Amino acid sequence: MNKIWQINIYDIAKNQNSDLVNGLSLSEVQSRLQKFGLNKLLEKKAISPIKIFFEQFNNFIIWILIGAALVSGFLKEWVDALAIIALVILNAILGFIQEYRAEKSLAALKNLSSPNSKVIRSGQLILIPSTQLVPGDLIEIEAGDHVPADSRISYITPNFAVLESSLTGESTPVEKTIHPIEKPDVPLADRANMVYMGTTTSSGKARALVVNTGMSTELGKIAGLIQNIERSSTPLQKKLEAFGKWIVYLCFALVGLVFLMGLLRGGKILDMFLTSVSLAVAAIPEGLPAVVTVALALGVQRMVKRHALIRKLPSVETLGCATVICSDKTGTLTKNEMTVQAVYTNNQLFSVSGIGYAPDGKFLLDEKTISLEDFPDLKKTLEAGVLCNASQLISEDTTYKIIGDPTEGALLTAAAKANIWKNDLEKQYIFSAEIPFDPNRKIMSVLRKKNGELWAFVKGAPDVLLKECHFIQQNNQITPIQSADHQNILKVNTDLANQAMRVLAVAVRKLDINQSLDKLEVTKIETNLVFLGLVAMIDPPREEVKKAMKYCHNAGIRTIMITGDHKNTATAIARELGFFAQNSLALTGEELDKLSEKEFTEIISNVSVYARVSPEHKLRIVKTWKAKGEIVAMTGDGVNDAPAVKEADIGVAMGITGTDVTKEVSDMIVTDDNFASIVAAVEEGRGIYDNIKKFIHYLLSCNAGEILVMFTASVLGLPVPLLPIHILWVNFVTDGLPALALGVDPVDPNIMKRPPYSINEAVITKKQAWLMLMQGIFIAMCSLSAFSYIYFVEKEGLIHARTAAFIVLSCSQLFHSLNCRNQTVSIFKIGLFTNIKLIWAILASFILQMAVVYIPFCQTVFKTHSLGLFDWTLVLIISSMPLWAMEIYKKIHCKS
Repeated sequence: MNKIWQINIYDIAKNQNSDLVNGLSLSEVQSRLQKFGLNKLLEKKAISPIKIFFEQFNNFIIWILIGAALVSGFLKEWVDALAIIALVILNAILGFIQEYRAEKSLAALKNLSSPNSKVIRSGQLILIPSTQLVPGDLIEIEAGDHVPADSRISYITPNFAVLESSLTGESTPVEKTIHPIEKPDVPLADRANMVYMGTTTSSGKARALVVNTGMSTELGKIAGLIQNIERSSTPLQKKLEAFGKWIVYLCFALVGLVFLMGLLRGGKILDMFLTSVSLAVAAIPEGLPAVVTVALALGVQRMVKRHALIRKLPSVETLGCATVICSDKTGTLTKNEMTVQAVYTNNQLFSVSGIGYAPDGKFLLDEKTISLEDFPDLKKTLEAGVLCNASQLISEDTTYKIIGDPTEGALLTAAAKANIWKNDLEKQYIFSAEIPFDPNRKIMSVLRKKNGELWAFVKGAPDVLLKECHFIQQNNQITPIQSADHQNILKVNTDLANQAMRVLAVAVRKLDINQSLDKLEVTKIETNLVFLGLVAMIDPPREEVKKAMKYCHNAGIRTIMITGDHKNTATAIARELGFFAQNSLALTGEELDKLSEKEFTEIISNVSVYARVSPEHKLRIVKTWKAKGEIVAMTGDGVNDAPAVKEADIGVAMGITGTDVTKEVSDMIVTDDNFASIVAAVEEGRGIYDNIKKFIHYLLSCNAGEILVMFTASVLGLPVPLLPIHILWVNFVTDGLPALALGVDPVDPNIMKRPPYSINEAVITKKQAWLMLMQGIFIAMCSLSAFSYIYFVEKEGLIHARTAAFIVLSCSQLFHSLNCRNQTVSIFKIGLFTNIKLIWAILASFILQMAVVYIPFCQTVFKTHSLGLFDWTLVLIISSMPLWAMEIYKKIHCKS
């Protein structure tokens, strides 16, 4: 069965019982509205805000904290219970805000459809709401209009073009035609006789027959894809879930052991139950969710300075695990500013330096800078490119931008590098008429008058324009063109095209001044031309991206290019950036369709470039990489990228060129549309994950010390060394500030020389668990030593001994926070003051600890006693022992 773009437009109209002159009748419209429904995108039933809020509590570690709060309330530890509940609610509010914003993605999609449309019904041109369009309607669109439905073109003016970048990724306006396309399998970007909902008319005027509306349009299919994608948990969320279960098992074991030992020692059942449950509550790091949230939020603030805006907090850590980055080409890997890099004229190939629209660069011949005055043929070629041009190069502050077509903009910039400016030339050559570019002719002409002479300046496809050139300018002389000239020009054109450059031929002709401009006859003007030269241009790679690619390679991250551009162009850019190796493959969307899932899975590791792909292709690529166990980041700007961006582990939207749809489904927005900023965000993500592991290590080893103090005292039959309020104070205050400071520890300078973290790696490995246990035992020994010495040796009272144990427990953890900055490298080698926030946190915590001991009100609440000079000396020496013990461990066991 033939596709819609293969069929003659008259046959389509006949099949749809429509009329290409009068359109549909009003009665027929009503019948079709009943059959096809309104022309709008359907949304899933919105999830209520209340449901979104309560879903935030559906998390294992949150259940643990709620349980701990209930137990604390049962034990009448109201301050502890209220603090835990407050932290749980805070996390629920943060999660609710993130998810509620994500639900707006389809609403943004709807904004892309045109609110009103011009349609011909019963022979009358009327304006109607776009939702009322039906298949068979005859619509009229012109420059600036949004296309309201997928339609087949029936009539166009010569310069009709549509900007389809949001749907196809094609960065330049697409010239359209009314003629059928023979191939059945044509990528969306190459269906030149179709216009699609969500795209915008950039020039000209057209009529088109509506063929699909609502969810049947290409935009509707994308909306359907977005609806059907369910986001999975991030690696961090999965790891914290597993970690929470581990904490519960530990608590149950601890409760059972303490309860059993207490009974064996003759303790009362109720007393043993309350003691063991108190210890279980103490074992739970209540501050962990809050510290994780704060660390992620602070990481987000740092990322903003590096042009990365994080929308969903857990994605910060996921970035650190990324193993594959699928990136768009235009504007992300490249400048999105067409740049002339070579000019061929008079049998000489000149190279042009500089990239982008800024007129900074030089002309070189054989790698030597030349003066334009010595090469009149080059000057004439550049002038012709400026005079056959409808665009403008303008300066805004310190930057330059193009108003008009990017290709014409490249010609203006190249000429400006030679100090040839359009405003100056137009004062000499007065505009008379323009024959717009036509996809069939592939040529554009501008007629101008100078000193009583009429000139035609012409540019177009080299193979077409060359056929109309009967003369050639060489050495500032015009002579008949020879077959050898033809062969040389076509050879150079092929060589430049093979380098993925877009090549234009430039020509000129002097016309009869009496030529009538009322009715321009193309065949009489665009012939007998004088060939001037070839101009080759490309959207060049960003300079900073080359360095970022090296970072990715060293960091074990694979880069994939997915683009709507042509295969040879994409491959050339990939080679220049250094990620298209000798054994790399490039696939088009058409080639990808021919591969089975098994075949694609087998070769996907070798494919570095995908060209001319559809939204379904992008989604398939991301899903296949994820099925192989990779953590995938996907960049995108257009509507066509949205499904793949949502499916990826980290969806990255472009801040400048990105559509609202893509931004809403993304996890991160790159505010400068630069690939290097994505790599910088990965570096920050790795640093944040490192820091999360540091403060988890710190909190758990400290909690282990607290538990072991109480557990050991219970086993040995000692008086209770710490009161519940002491443990609560240490958990929330003494532990909290250093933990937050560890969350902003400076990123390891070698972090991008390590492979990504495995998604299967636990937050705490067995080796780290044993180390934390040993550190907890050591902290407990220090605290009990101080308690025992003052209670049994100095024969001081129980309050005095508890105060010493309380201070040692607190201060030993402050010293221990320095250990947690690195498990293998000495703190003195890293630099004691390289994290000044941690030093301030330690000092602040120590001052707060002093306040608890010396302020009379606090002494009453916390049941503490002032210590003398000897006791303070003893306490500080014992408290510092965990630091020195770990330094010895690092010296013996680690290479640092």
